[in-house]
Amino acid sequence: MPKLTIISSAQNWLEQSAIDQLHHTLALPGVINAVGLPDLHPGKTPVGAVITTDGILYPHLVGNDIGCGMSFFTTNLEIRKLNLERLARKTESLSSLKEIPLPADNAFFCSPLGDNLGTIGGGNHFAELQEAAAIFDKEEFNKLGFDKNQVMLLVHSGSRSYGETILDESIRIHQAQNGLLHTTTAAQQYLTHHDNAVKWAAVNRQLIAVRLLQALGLSTQTNCLVDCAHNYVSVKQLGHKQVFLHRKGAAPGDQGAIVIPGSRGALTYLVKPTAHTEASAYSLAHGAGRKWQRSLCRGRLENKYTKESIKHTKLKSRVICHDSKLLFEEAPEAYKNIDTVIQSLIDFNLIDIIATFKPLLTYKA
Repeated sequence: MPKLTIISSAQNWLEQSAIDQLHHTLALPGVINAVGLPDLHPGKTPVGAVITTDGILYPHLVGNDIGCGMSFFTTNLEIRKLNLERLARKTESLSSLKEIPLPADNAFFCSPLGDNLGTIGGGNHFAELQEAAAIFDKEEFNKLGFDKNQVMLLVHSGSRSYGETILDESIRIHQAQNGLLHTTTAAQQYLTHHDNAVKWAAVNRQLIAVRLLQALGLSTQTNCLVDCAHNYVSVKQLGHKQVFLHRKGAAPGDQGAIVIPGSRGALTYLVKPTAHTEASAYSLAHGAGRKWQRSLCRGRLENKYTKESIKHTKLKSRVICHDSKLLFEEAPEAYKNIDTVIQSLIDFNLIDIIATFKPLLTYKA
């Protein structure tokens, strides 16, 4: 009998429709269990969820943005030398990251949709300068290469239209929404394309960092200290059985430290998984999770903000976004409380906090 697990607490709000979507996945052939994480919310399929299957793949449970994830980069900018207004002006003058040239010898330009490499995309994707707010595990913080005196850059993006093409093709040609037996050619083709998209997405985040740092007049010689995808399928060996973990808006809990950001007006958490993530299908929350549908945001918030005040947060950070609709859709109020999400993970003994980071400047395409 397939098992449903919800990782949450009484203080953390979960939409019933998202839980209902999780229940529906239990009826799919081959499903062993479904896990809803504290950032769970409804989408075409549940977001903030992990679906474990035996012998069968469901590409639609991963979704179209294959490889979407978070990358944390170093910068050469010291906190004490930070001039936020100057950086905001430079970013404001940037109409598109495509204005910034990229190395012509990058092999990934030959891949599908190579001209989209180094671009953020819409929705909840962003690039954000951050500074350390509090350090809880100094040894782990230093071991990972973080420096409290340096500004960091967090990039959230994925495979852009590349992943969508892969999903559409698998559904159109192979009716993949009904599942793909892992021994079939169709499943192997999907996994090959899927793995390419995961790599493509990681390179995309790297090139976004290079472009934005160059636009800000900072060194493009940067190190990626943490990189974790949260939309992908992975193979997990459980005893004598191989299973497939379909993560949709779920970060890995079996690959070391990960980053869990809140909204643009909230803290980001750097955390280390504990040895107990089997209870959550070896996965963790990937963010705060949406609280409001996008279509509701403007109507609920347009009397609260002016055209300028919505670009400032309660943490004194700046938001640069030339799309007013997106500014409202991605307002902090549209998301759950990240502190509550994190506390749910702690309550289930799934994470230890390494550090928190505060936003300084958020750039959205």
